Amino acid sequence: MMSFENVRWEEIWEATKDTLYMMAASLLFTIIFGLMIGIVLFLTSRRQLLQQPMVYGILSVIVNVLRSVPFVILMIMIMPITKWITGTSLGVEGSIPPLVVAATPFFARLVETSLREVDRGVIEAAQAMGASKWDVVRRVLLSEARPGLMAAVTITAVTLVSYTAMSGVIGGGGLGDLALRYGYQRFQTDVMLVTVVLLIVLVQLLQMAGDALVRRYSRK
Repeated sequence: MMSFENVRWEEIWEATKDTLYMMAASLLFTIIFGLMIGIVLFLTSRRQLLQQPMVYGILSVIVNVLRSVPFVILMIMIMPITKWITGTSLGVEGSIPPLVVAATPFFARLVETSLREVDRGVIEAAQAMGASKWDVVRRVLLSEARPGLMAAVTITAVTLVSYTAMSGVIGGGGLGDLALRYGYQRFQTDVMLVTVVLLIVLVQLLQMAGDALVRRYSRK
């Protein structure tokens, strides 16, 4: 029977707080930037309010390229930028910029998909009543797509948890870093097990909270 003799619970608690901080901070910036990019992608696509094929094409390529780069490679690639922004490329602070860069294009695509699911008739009715383009976006698109956007935030939050675990490769801190340093490099299976269980619990809690929000805003 496993004794968990190598587990230092104060370190586990600190690592958990670091993971939650990285996830929350990066999720906040991801929602801000991803929502803007997703709205622009939708509005500039064919048959939409600001149809601009060239703008859509360029932005779409950038989003696709960033989504295609594996997260570990992306972290290494943007280390100079990360250091310029935060003053360090290591630790919790050094993990947030790459987390945002990796998750923003992913979330932007989910936003674009959610907005495409809005009934076009509702948009045309708002325009017929004299609503400005900004009003259509704010009062129609974002309002009607709210359940889909909540689901997108949930999926992104869960994805960020896995990214925070991978950030341990560059000493990013959090549960992933703890699992790598103790569980893998020092063969402390009990530490690895505890960190994995905590990550699973965190993902389950995020998914449950997200599902509850989607159900709430889906009620007519």
